[in-house]
Amino acid sequence: MVALCWSGSWTFGKLGVGQIPPLELSAVRFALAGLLMLAIARAVRAPLGLKRWKLIVVAAAFGIFAYNALVFFALTIAPASDGALIVPTVNPVLTVIFATAIGERLGANKIVGLALATVGAGIVIAAANGMSLGGERLLADGLYLAGAATWSVYATLGAITTRSGSPIGVTAVASLVGAAMLFPLGFLEHGYRDVVSWPLGAWLDVVYLVVFATTVGFVLFYWAVRRFGAGAASMVSYLVPVFALVQAVVFLGETPAPLEILGAAVILAGVRLATLRFVPVSAIEGSEPS
Repeated sequence: MVALCWSGSWTFGKLGVGQIPPLELSAVRFALAGLLMLAIARAVRAPLGLKRWKLIVVAAAFGIFAYNALVFFALTIAPASDGALIVPTVNPVLTVIFATAIGERLGANKIVGLALATVGAGIVIAAANGMSLGGERLLADGLYLAGAATWSVYATLGAITTRSGSPIGVTAVASLVGAAMLFPLGFLEHGYRDVVSWPLGAWLDVVYLVVFATTVGFVLFYWAVRRFGAGAASMVSYLVPVFALVQAVVFLGETPAPLEILGAAVILAGVRLATLRFVPVSAIEGSEPS
């Protein structure tokens, strides 16, 4: 579900910034999503995790403010496919590394699975994006890489902030804090004077980003972080290019190259291996020395 929501966010994000300013779009998106999640959290009496409010603010600064400022600006000067391939590939590697700082174990199966999924992602990138880079596109891909790093910090901090709050409560607060940080940047564009004149298509893009990419995607991701740890949960990012390929076939009528299909299969195998949980075998009764 998370991969489905996030893979679509690249397409709708690209369509959105083609019609409205990226920083205004980000601020409005997270303000609306934060209010929606806050209302749901209050209705179901889900804790907001305010005991760790300082960490939530730091997480919002990285995962909402910095990530969206970097990625949505990059979307205005480079193809969405670059971000949909670069960010999900780099993010799990960095998150697994950062998560070791908060005590998450780096088992052998996770290392091998991570390496295998990275190889698969590399195959997909090589097959789907063989064009040469240069100029603004090179700058944009650098911004995508920086965005992946900021998101990894956000994911790692989520393993701590959700200990005293629910996924939807913590995400609601982080979204509202991030929206407040993004809001002043909108005055560098049109100062929100153009919001009332945004076309219907742009608002439909915003609705998708608010409901699916943020509310459903972020909340389920933080639930997975709390349940399985930041490192394991970040593996979902590897599935984004896979679902992007599926969406291209179903909705756009595109035919993926054989290498893309192979890469997708390798990614799935790597993610499955990395998320395996081994149960220790108990000693056979009577086998201990007498």
